Amino acid sequence: MSDTDHAHGSVFGDGASALSRRGFLTGAGLGVAGVAGFAAMPPGDAHGDAIPNHIVPFDGPHQAGITTAAQDRMHFVSLDVLAGTTREDLQEMLRTWTAMARRMTQGLEAVEDGAVGGGQYAVAPDTGEALDLPAANLTITIGFGPSLFDERFGLAAAKPAELNDLPHFSGDMLNEAISRGDICLQACADDPQVAVHAVRVLIKEGTGKVAVRWSQLGFGRTSSTTQAQATPRNLFGFKDGTNNLKVEDENLVNEHVWVHAPGQWMDGGSYLITRRIRMLIENWDRQVLKDQEETFGRDKLEGAPLGRTHEFDELPLDEYVGTDGPVIPADAHARLAHHSENNGARMLRRGYNFIDGSDGFGHLDAGLFFIAFVADPDKDFIPVQSKLAKGDKMNEYVRYESSAIFACPGGVTGEKDYWGSKLFEQTA
Repeated sequence: MSDTDHAHGSVFGDGASALSRRGFLTGAGLGVAGVAGFAAMPPGDAHGDAIPNHIVPFDGPHQAGITTAAQDRMHFVSLDVLAGTTREDLQEMLRTWTAMARRMTQGLEAVEDGAVGGGQYAVAPDTGEALDLPAANLTITIGFGPSLFDERFGLAAAKPAELNDLPHFSGDMLNEAISRGDICLQACADDPQVAVHAVRVLIKEGTGKVAVRWSQLGFGRTSSTTQAQATPRNLFGFKDGTNNLKVEDENLVNEHVWVHAPGQWMDGGSYLITRRIRMLIENWDRQVLKDQEETFGRDKLEGAPLGRTHEFDELPLDEYVGTDGPVIPADAHARLAHHSENNGARMLRRGYNFIDGSDGFGHLDAGLFFIAFVADPDKDFIPVQSKLAKGDKMNEYVRYESSAIFACPGGVTGEKDYWGSKLFEQTA
């Protein structure tokens, strides 16, 4: 868990409250899946990415779903490319996926008349569960894992130096079955059915070329990515994401989120990091308020730093309470994750809560599906997580269960372009 004093998932977004017939959506048959709670209505065009009919532009210098105003729901899937798939097969699949994704983010069927237009005896390319539903600010973001750059597809020479499996951090209890992967797809929307549909259709189209390695459903964004969004609370009841990078912080986003590599396929892209973090809810719920607040370094009601009044007040990292020690305890999450304690390291977080039922012992299998985007994992993520893993008091109440990193290329520039096109051109 990392970034500035907002380590866990949020319970609610800040859209209007409305009950949806898709309010309780569960994943089945796709590995790890979360239970989605009440659906939120679309929040609108919080920072200009979305237009009034809740469509986020697909084309642009960067992929949507990174600095886009964080939606309320997420379906994330990691895939492995199957044996026998050729470089040409992979290219063709990515072309088709891109065309389908562009249509679905516009609120259209993945293929024109794709659900029923083929007739009674045709296998439909669109599964149909999003028929009649609006786009709901759907974004679909793709990333390529380190394992894709072996010798199978002639891509090894283009593997970025930054794209390496994350190290084993102190305290990690990783399950390899829900870690890593060749390709990832992140679908975010303000309707869970729209997000699930998008991933389902792309997996269906990839049949015979890719197979699901693991997946995760998420609900309730864990941080804000624009200043227009209110700070959500996490499953521990604390405000989450107070100091997350916001799209309005242009200089910081440009430095810490976007890759600058003119002429290279990752120019305009970003590195996506995921960590499934189980939150030990029952242990936390037995702690007194004072202990909880000292663990976070913030008060529970306002989200203000200890010793301060308002949520966005600066952390008093150099202040002491007589002989009792620093106002913000030395092992508080807020202190250890703060950029001033980490050589200026920052990241853009947009993870989600999950609740995957119970664990068989009467405990909730719940927590944060952590997602962060950084320009350089070695600078902006690994040092921060290493520090947290060794000294964060929060570690008493969480368990790190999975780990993955993916390289997300820059955006596409028109209908003839496709995800990863520059990667294949660079390795032709």
